[in-house]
Amino acid sequence: MALCLRGSLCLCGEMISRTLHHRDTEISPRHRRSLINLGLSLFLVLIVFSLASAQKKSSCIECHIRLDDPRLSAPAKLFDNDIHKSRGLSCNDCHGGDPNADTKEAAKDPSKGYLGKPKTLDIPAYCGKCHSDANLMKRFNPSLRVDQEREYYTSVHGKLLKEKNETRVATCISCHSVHGIRTPTDPLSSVYPSNVATTCAKFHASADYMKPFGIPSDQFDKYQTSVHAKALYDKQDLSAPTCNDCHGNHGATPPGIASVANVCGQCHGRQAELFQTSPHKKAFDEKQLAECITCHSNHAILKPNDQMIGTQQGALCINCHSSGDKGFAAAGMMRSRIDELIASIDKSTAILKDAEEKGMEVSKPKFELKGATDALTHARVLIHSSSTAEVDKVVGPGLDVASKGYQAGLAALGERRFRREGLIVSLVFILFLALLVYFKIRQIESRQTSNTGSTS
Repeated sequence: MALCLRGSLCLCGEMISRTLHHRDTEISPRHRRSLINLGLSLFLVLIVFSLASAQKKSSCIECHIRLDDPRLSAPAKLFDNDIHKSRGLSCNDCHGGDPNADTKEAAKDPSKGYLGKPKTLDIPAYCGKCHSDANLMKRFNPSLRVDQEREYYTSVHGKLLKEKNETRVATCISCHSVHGIRTPTDPLSSVYPSNVATTCAKFHASADYMKPFGIPSDQFDKYQTSVHAKALYDKQDLSAPTCNDCHGNHGATPPGIASVANVCGQCHGRQAELFQTSPHKKAFDEKQLAECITCHSNHAILKPNDQMIGTQQGALCINCHSSGDKGFAAAGMMRSRIDELIASIDKSTAILKDAEEKGMEVSKPKFELKGATDALTHARVLIHSSSTAEVDKVVGPGLDVASKGYQAGLAALGERRFRREGLIVSLVFILFLALLVYFKIRQIESRQTSNTGSTS
């Protein structure tokens, strides 16, 4: 490579020199400077080309990709789509050794820093030698955090690995893969939002694998039935929570009784705020009940519905409250008010729809009725305050809006009846006039006929 570069530079210089000497009397100073600049440009291009060519050489890939054993050839093939390769890195940047060597022994020379396959206990530090170096990471991705290794050791996985030498726990490569590591924004990445749960389930959905740790293995199955999973998979809503949104990623830890509300509150801030001021807050703290999940569960979180509140069979409130206590009465009242608003909205919607189908213009009252549906949504959130007064503050105005919508529907149908009745009266009157005209014409014709006969 060096000889090739030297030869090319010499040839380039010789060509320019000959041109300058051959036409010395014909070339102006301006043209001479142009030729010199051209030569310098070619010189720089050749240097860049030679450096790029040298960087691309990797005896590791050239050798491994030709091997018959898939265990040895797969890493070389997978690396073609690896994020590290796209940043200009290669095998030796992680494993050490000499990528320019042409023999196995020279490529794996320990004096060249060859490390080979790391042990499980060493993997966090193995990845961390680069990912924990802020100055180094700025060369590739300045926005990437450099505390992942430190945070990992605060996780359940990291503590078991470091404190108990437990090698069955997840490490960096368990989630990110090894030689085919893709950016988290790549849909094919194992840590892309819609792939995270499947990645975790490789281990957490295995009863045999989880048995020694005393951890259930049904979380993934339950999660797939949840409202969060339906939003993520069915609606492709990548903002919907998956495993790491609640448990963390590098610092993965199950939320405790005191912290689970903060986890849910990241998205459901209004509900969390209302609960903090409700009578339930003190009661939950005294009984050491986890907020949010006591009523909504954790992995199998279903879409909230009105059946969850009230005193009827199946309502969650009766799990703690019984007839006669304040909570039981409040639950029944809040459910009653919500049902009243729903019935009023349905009644108004039905009459406006009927009027519209009969040709009446009701677009304005239909739009205004959205104020009632907004009040219903707000009321469903306010039940987290456990206050009938707070619920009434929005249900009352909502009922007023729904009532106005119903009255608008009645008015529209009344106007239709008036128009129809007026049309009938008009048609009768027109027919009456037509008959009068008809008889008058007949009378005139009869007279004309009589006059003609008498003249004859």
